[in-house]
Amino acid sequence: MREILAADVVAAVKKICIEANLSLAPDMVRALDDARETEKSPLGKKVLGQLQENLKLAKEAEIPICQDTGMAVFFVRLGQEVHVDGGLTEAINEGVRQGYTEGYLRKSVVGDPLLRVNTKDNTPAIIHYDVVPGEELSITIAPKGFGSENMSRQYMLKPADGVEGVRNAVLKTVNEAGPNACPPFVIGVGIGGDFELSAILAKKALTRSVEVRSSLPHIRQLEEELLRSINRLGIGPAGLGGRNTALAVNIETYATHIAGLPVAINMCCHVNRHRTVKL
Repeated sequence: MREILAADVVAAVKKICIEANLSLAPDMVRALDDARETEKSPLGKKVLGQLQENLKLAKEAEIPICQDTGMAVFFVRLGQEVHVDGGLTEAINEGVRQGYTEGYLRKSVVGDPLLRVNTKDNTPAIIHYDVVPGEELSITIAPKGFGSENMSRQYMLKPADGVEGVRNAVLKTVNEAGPNACPPFVIGVGIGGDFELSAILAKKALTRSVEVRSSLPHIRQLEEELLRSINRLGIGPAGLGGRNTALAVNIETYATHIAGLPVAINMCCHVNRHRTVKL
């Protein structure tokens, strides 16, 4: 049994909370660069230039790339041969508490959804665990702002709706989101499972590099088709028109019931933040 100290988890989580909010992953930076190169709309190109300038200034000043530093969402791969001395969930939440406090990140979490009292340290985090063989402990943070989260949707389609139903659901969601989800988007899509798993798949899809397509040929084809269709909508950067409405469509799938076709669309703005640490 491999022992990992809770203090080490706290330190690692604190670090990635701050890093994820201060700078975009390289794949996202390259995607924005490519979008600016290919954008035909002068206004759209100008907006993309402003986004690039924002990234540069945030890095230089060590301030968040977006004022909404999000809810702290984690995907954790926990090996069966790993024991965290002191408790893993508690350690992750303590890392969030320290990271958001010491990193001067906005605290956006309320403890009760109806009473609306701020917890003042951005806890509790949302943590998804995947128990795997071996001694691995991998922690991925995906801070999620709610401008885009509020424009996300979940559909319980009929099997007969098929791939065309999935296409229609994604395009409808993106079209209704318009400028409200801060385009250019990265769009996570979860297909299969049940009601709640499809949404988790959609959120997890956002942590995959925008430069990596699905390993399943029919899903890879659907990702590419949807991206082309979305970029023909004309919403463009900041919703001001142009060809770069989305930077990528990432789809994750899972087995489902014979009577259902769950589809979730998790909208994400151009600040698609994620960092992974392995202990």
